[in-house]
Amino acid sequence: MRTPLLALLIATSAMPAIAQSPAAGAGVAFAGARTTRRLAQGLADRATARAATVDDPVRIASISKLAVALAVMKLVEAGRLDLDRDVSAVLGWRLRNPAFPDQPVTLRQLLSHTAGVRDAADYALALDADLAQHMAQPAAWDAAHGAGHFAYANLNFPVIAATMEAATGERFDRLMARLLFDPLGIKACFNWTTCSDRSVAQAVTLYRADGSVARDALGGVRPACPVTPAADGGCDLSRYRLGRNGAAFSPQGGMRIAPTGLVKLARALTRPGYLSAASRAAMARPHWRYDGTNGETEGGFYCAYGLGVMILALPGRPPACRDDPFGDARPRIGHAGEAYGLRSGIWIDARGRGIAFYQTAVPDADPGTRSAFTAAEEGWIARLAAPATPRH
Repeated sequence: MRTPLLALLIATSAMPAIAQSPAAGAGVAFAGARTTRRLAQGLADRATARAATVDDPVRIASISKLAVALAVMKLVEAGRLDLDRDVSAVLGWRLRNPAFPDQPVTLRQLLSHTAGVRDAADYALALDADLAQHMAQPAAWDAAHGAGHFAYANLNFPVIAATMEAATGERFDRLMARLLFDPLGIKACFNWTTCSDRSVAQAVTLYRADGSVARDALGGVRPACPVTPAADGGCDLSRYRLGRNGAAFSPQGGMRIAPTGLVKLARALTRPGYLSAASRAAMARPHWRYDGTNGETEGGFYCAYGLGVMILALPGRPPACRDDPFGDARPRIGHAGEAYGLRSGIWIDARGRGIAFYQTAVPDADPGTRSAFTAAEEGWIARLAAPATPRH
């Protein structure tokens, strides 16, 4: 039986611990076009004692996938991509699960983690890597299940990014800026390449729970090499081949964006303006839903997935599902993020009310009390989703 959110807020003693934590974190609550709450804590950069704010960009991890999916749908609307076409025809090289060589691989499958791709093959590729050769490895695929079986895999998104490049002739990081960030007025980028100097100066450093630096201790200076160097150690970006790498600019998790920017992404997903109603509905509906046997839920964390969109707390899901960190049994769409000690989330309900947040320095073992999410995530959700205190 789930604990109602209000009762949780009264009963829990974990929230003050979050507020007192030295870890950086920030979040925004919103209702439609209105911002209802802004919270920030800790230090964005401990070396300079710079305090975190809701406008500071941070490597937001897998929420990046939602942003990529929005851009894919924009290309679909423009007729440059087709969700159900064999991506091999766009890439110019054959992409197949070696165990199921007759099954075409489509963007719909890749975006919903049902193509059979697996992370046993690395997804952080060097600048001079060849994605076609990388995806020919059996380790990149599930040999036991064909298309339709869900397993969350970061490696799907380098393939998606390569497909976007092949369709447009434009490098992924630049394409995301032109197609998504600039039209929405979002100060964001992938791997810092298209962000302004001001954004670089505001970067949030990612720390692990033990206090060590994990990523982005920039000191106000843009990274000398924004990608994994080539095998010889070089970082000449002219060696990057469109449609043949896809991974260099980290489409699966390398977006740098502030919580205020995440709110704009949420509105693009749920409100008219950026995409058509049909495209937004296609992203938000379940393209996979756990039935007890048809996928890997990672302890009940994943139980429904759209196109680059996680779906929480759908009615009628199996008891093994523990995908309701809000504790109110209300379905929501969005995405979670986890990498380098960071946890993040962007979640929107059917009424257009939502939250966006991150926290750094989260321990690997940080179990929540009411879901498969961490205590850090549940704590931020409780703080941001709590009813506003009336003024007297």
